[in-house]
Amino acid sequence: MRARYAWPEREMKKLPIDADYLKTVMLELLAIPSPAGLTDEIVHYTGRQLNSLGIDYQLTRRGTIRAVLRRNMPERRKNSPACALVAHLDTLGAMVREIKEDGRLALQPIGTWSSRWAEGGRVTLFTENGRYRGSVLPLLASGHVYNEAIDSQPVNWDQLELRIDEDIRSAADARALNIQIGDFVAFDASPEMLDNGYVVSRHLDDKAGVAAMLAAAKAVVDSGVPVPMDCHIVFTLTEEVGSGARAVIESMVSEVIGIDIGPVASGQGAREEGVTIPLMDSAGPHDYHLTRRLLRLCSEHGIPCQRDVFRFYHSDAGAAVSAGHDVRTALLCFGADASHGYERTKLSVLVNLAELLTLYIQSGPTLPEDRHDRLDSVDQFSHQLDADQLQRVDLPRPDPSELVQGRDADQPGEPAA
Repeated sequence: MRARYAWPEREMKKLPIDADYLKTVMLELLAIPSPAGLTDEIVHYTGRQLNSLGIDYQLTRRGTIRAVLRRNMPERRKNSPACALVAHLDTLGAMVREIKEDGRLALQPIGTWSSRWAEGGRVTLFTENGRYRGSVLPLLASGHVYNEAIDSQPVNWDQLELRIDEDIRSAADARALNIQIGDFVAFDASPEMLDNGYVVSRHLDDKAGVAAMLAAAKAVVDSGVPVPMDCHIVFTLTEEVGSGARAVIESMVSEVIGIDIGPVASGQGAREEGVTIPLMDSAGPHDYHLTRRLLRLCSEHGIPCQRDVFRFYHSDAGAAVSAGHDVRTALLCFGADASHGYERTKLSVLVNLAELLTLYIQSGPTLPEDRHDRLDSVDQFSHQLDADQLQRVDLPRPDPSELVQGRDADQPGEPAA
């Protein structure tokens, strides 16, 4: 049986990551509002970052970015596959659902997130030609008025409303300011970077992941290390609403790795240290060989990591498979506490994630046979289990006739094989 872990051996090195660049890009990304559906401006920013790195890219009609780190090694085979790293630029947010008689605004969430995290949020409402600031408040917003009733108010989006900081006393006042149903509401990220390395902010999902991916690309470009296969660096715009990478993976791509948040909580393996590598999420198990290879890269190059399994989690990698792409998938995560709220991670976690990405970019196809679109025989196909694992174990079983008829008490006999 062919060895399970017959990955192509290449000389790789963990590249130094420009942590100041990573931090600066992350804070700039967080400063740009980009709820799903309102992402043009962050596309412009990301494109300029790629321009500054000298990395070619293309845009889809809606603005999904596909950049490419080109293969710079001689390749004996013409049908070398490509890989893809995918992170998303869109965030959670809301949209105006109703203008109430008193001028307050009812909201519909963009993406899947609890109204608990929206309460108290400072926001910007974008009209067709302007913007207004405001706060998202519960319907019973004053303890001096409602006393203990505020503690028994249900938790859902129907119990919230947006108060715009303008002289608005009626629906007519709101409409006079050109506020309309369907206006976008972006929640302030309010980032903090502490001296001990912690980063706290809304929307680290996935702007921290985007910053790590750009920092890895910068390290590869600056170092000039060999890149054995084209690496597509993809920035999607609709991950938070479920579609994400469904329509942007090209046919030559054989491996897709999503870069995203890893929820830290009791019962989870994710940590605010090192890289979290989930083996499964709500879309099912990720690729056996690709995930084990990433784990091995961490082990061999001293990158701290941990495994996890996500129960209620969707990613761009899963979206690619659900769209019908025949690709191996994996997910690499920065562990962060309190998703989807005021999330917290560490700068060192993002550096570790970028380091792992530089190693992966240098590593080439996970399995040699992935150079081909299709195989003609199982002889070249991979194995997940070796012969010893497949060997059948036969336990001794008694003869039922002896059990029923009884044995000589002095000679109990041996169970039949």
